[in-house]
Amino acid sequence: MKDFLRGAAVATALSAAFCGVAAAQDPDGPTNTLVNPQPAKKAAVNGWSSEVAPANSPDGITLDARQTKLVDQVSAYFQSLQSLKGSFVQIDADNKKMKGKFMVKRPGRFRFDYALPSKQVIVSDGQNLAIQDHDLNNEDRVSLDQTPFRLLLRNDVNLIRDAKIMEVQQSEDLIVLTLEDKDPNSPGRIKLFLSTKPALELKEWVTTDAQGQDTRIELSQLIKSDDLDGNLFKIQPLWPKNASP
Repeated sequence: MKDFLRGAAVATALSAAFCGVAAAQDPDGPTNTLVNPQPAKKAAVNGWSSEVAPANSPDGITLDARQTKLVDQVSAYFQSLQSLKGSFVQIDADNKKMKGKFMVKRPGRFRFDYALPSKQVIVSDGQNLAIQDHDLNNEDRVSLDQTPFRLLLRNDVNLIRDAKIMEVQQSEDLIVLTLEDKDPNSPGRIKLFLSTKPALELKEWVTTDAQGQDTRIELSQLIKSDDLDGNLFKIQPLWPKNASP
């Protein structure tokens, strides 16, 4: 996101917002449970860029029956989500943390407002995703279909059908799922961490850029809400710096 911002324009976000308890005190979060985390190294706004590292396998892994069931459970989880809001912590590749609030309204709409001193807003109206810096008065915009988020926020979530599954892991209380879009016009890879107790819910996700640098988004204080105003997800134009109030 500022490389993130400049670097292409966007792909992690969202999965954003979906139910879980963050581990903000530990920049490696739940990764330690199952896998060896990549060393953090990237710019603050990077987690939203569609410029991510290529996969090791162009076709994904072959799922057995147990893995297929896990992926179907994750699909059903995202399918059941309608409107959510909560808090997030973003940890960039230099281990710098940024915090803020987010809102999600399916299909396809979400908004991340970064806490001061940042003046960044990331918003999707269901068609486009915009990364806005109100301090620098600039914006990067990309089609939502060109990010991994379309897989998780579409009307009918079916990851077996639409995604290349690159990794499936399970422990007693955690599922880790790494996926890419089967559509070659929708680049991007996203690793999801979902807790399984007391119920399945998203804890965080990680994106990895083309240099192998990770950006992590951790979620907390999530509330299912049916009263989110659709106007919150409209992409508002930036005013010129010299414009009168």
